[in-house]
Amino acid sequence: MSAGKIRVLVVDDSAVVRQTLAAVLESDPEIEVAGTAGDPFVAAERMREEVPDVITLDIEMPRMDGLTFLKKLMAQHPIPVVICSSLAEEGAQSALEALEYGAVEIVAKPRLGVRQFLEESRISICQAVKAAAGARPRRVTAQRTVEPKLTADAVLARASHAMAQTTEKVVMIGASTGGTEALKTVLESLPADTPGIVIVQHMPELFTRAFAARLDGLCAISVKEAESNDTVIRGRALIAPGNHHLLLQRSGARYYVEVKDGPLVCRHRPSVDVLFRSAARYAGPNAVGVILTGMGDDGARGMLEMKQAGAKTIAQDEASCVVFGMPKEAIKLNGVDRVLPLGSIGAAMLEVARSTSVTAEGR
Repeated sequence: MSAGKIRVLVVDDSAVVRQTLAAVLESDPEIEVAGTAGDPFVAAERMREEVPDVITLDIEMPRMDGLTFLKKLMAQHPIPVVICSSLAEEGAQSALEALEYGAVEIVAKPRLGVRQFLEESRISICQAVKAAAGARPRRVTAQRTVEPKLTADAVLARASHAMAQTTEKVVMIGASTGGTEALKTVLESLPADTPGIVIVQHMPELFTRAFAARLDGLCAISVKEAESNDTVIRGRALIAPGNHHLLLQRSGARYYVEVKDGPLVCRHRPSVDVLFRSAARYAGPNAVGVILTGMGDDGARGMLEMKQAGAKTIAQDEASCVVFGMPKEAIKLNGVDRVLPLGSIGAAMLEVARSTSVTAEGR
């Protein structure tokens, strides 16, 4: 073994995927493949010989499915896991469950043309493994019971209330590695009349719709994958669709979002920087910026611009982050007003967002 390299165990029932993924990972000088396994039982044998730094894990496998293996692993010996899953809708739901069970990242894998896809996605795959290696996985046991969701009557009531406002506070949230569970924690804590929220979570295309639907079933607010011209209203969170940027726009007193194609920004699409900079421009002091766990620096410069435009800004603290990258970079740039543990962010966000709004002219 080479000292200092990230040791990865590749678990997939396809010999082609194991071979190709191993070659892709080995092409990065910081990564070394510690072994491969065709199913969780073989993986367990490999781990008795050597515990890897990161595991890449398929979901659909013989003898034991990936989710069952993941639950056993995270309950007994938490190790950073990157899910390598199909883009099919059913697979998206399973991958989201994997994130709840403790997986750190998702790599989208098509059912056809897998070898070519993995080779073309080398950079994103290696970045996902590196992010996972820096993560601090938590022991996951039973899932807690969720309170029933409010009926449509509450949605209709809050919609009419929102339209009565001239200019409201709007909340922008950015997250990456570990962000799916962090977002779940924050959004579940919010009441139905929470000011409108716009979110960028680094996640592959098609997974964001399933992720939004899952959160919509767990939270008092409604959650949906954003579409161009969706209005930012009280009681609703809009999540950027995978592989598309999301911008905040304003027309008179109405805030809405625009979904756009474009180049990678900070190596990401969607990019937190793109969202935050649009909020600085069109919402100014009416915006609240929140940056959660994630690898890299996406969102740091955008958060500084939001603060300079008069917005209030909050970052997740190191102790509660899976990866303290994005918040750390925003703090280093002096773009953050408050640094808080994850469990306190929802309440602090509401406190700021419910303060007296001021008129922010679009610039």
